[in-house]
Amino acid sequence: MDKKIAILGAGNLGTSLAKGLLVSDQCTLADMILTDKRGHRIGYLREKGYTVTDNNAEAVKQSQIVVMSIKPQQFESLAQEIRESITPGHIVLSTITGVTLKEIESAIGKVPIFRIMPNTALAICESMTCIASKNTHTDHNEIVLSMFNKMGSTLEITEDMMGAATVVGACGIAFALRFMRAMSQGGIEIGFNSEMSQLITAQTVKGAARLILETNNHPEREIDKVTTPQGITISGLNEMEHQGLSSAVIRGLITSFTKLEHLMEKSSGHKDG
Repeated sequence: MDKKIAILGAGNLGTSLAKGLLVSDQCTLADMILTDKRGHRIGYLREKGYTVTDNNAEAVKQSQIVVMSIKPQQFESLAQEIRESITPGHIVLSTITGVTLKEIESAIGKVPIFRIMPNTALAICESMTCIASKNTHTDHNEIVLSMFNKMGSTLEITEDMMGAATVVGACGIAFALRFMRAMSQGGIEIGFNSEMSQLITAQTVKGAARLILETNNHPEREIDKVTTPQGITISGLNEMEHQGLSSAVIRGLITSFTKLEHLMEKSSGHKDG
């Protein structure tokens, strides 16, 4: 990539993106600048070799691609800080939950804007990234899609689906990890030490994911291949279902989505008021 990138907000997701860009050989440390307001965080990242500043406007001036990776409540102050530095030549990306393309345009001007919803697996180039856009043309789309395809998989969606993408793709990595934790703990219960159980769990889940990605089969089709009449697999699956496994996962997703909608409505109400 021949464009310099500013990542405004060097939290977990922002630094995951920075790492992913490096791992995928899309840029070097010299091609990116990170921002943060926390002194200890700036010091830590500088020790890792990153260029870091607490001046968001200056970072924008030094870049062509600007990624806003901050908390929703920080958006208005960030927009005020960078508004005068944004030019029509910039491409702006936002990972900010609940802040719409229209709101971003209203705050910083009419420039190419992408809402992106990746997850922290960006750092190892295994993210699922959903993307919606405004004021863009083919060249902009190719740049952004190419960037994130090198760090996992992408899916272009309409903006009204961004909340669902946040819950399934971004929150979802935590849900999957919690399942892995439970499976690993079960492995310890039946005899493995923690390191062995975690390894078996992680590779097993990785294999299950690749089966679905590479065959495009429904999960139940692959489940059928390992469940035999009166076998131990079906007994374990049925017990999990009796205890509410599928229901708990679905209800968890709906709970997160409902809370997200509530927070967005509350935020919108404050702005309207």
